[in-house]
Amino acid sequence: MDLSGARWRKSSRSNGQGGACVEVAGDLPGVIAVRDSKDPTGPVLAFAPDAWRAFVGRLASR
Repeated sequence: MDLSGARWRKSSRSNGQGGACVEVAGDLPGVIAVRDSKDPTGPVLAFAPDAWRAFVGRLASR
């Protein structure tokens, strides 16, 4: 998967002190990409948009 054009944004829950930060790229066709901001060249999780919406919706309902 080519992520060279991805625009990553940090979680609004990130505190800026180098803690557990997640970045999401939602500007890729047909996929939502998620990575650890401390390891930008490391592994990336890829979700179908429907699966990502279901995941985020489930978190929001807690």
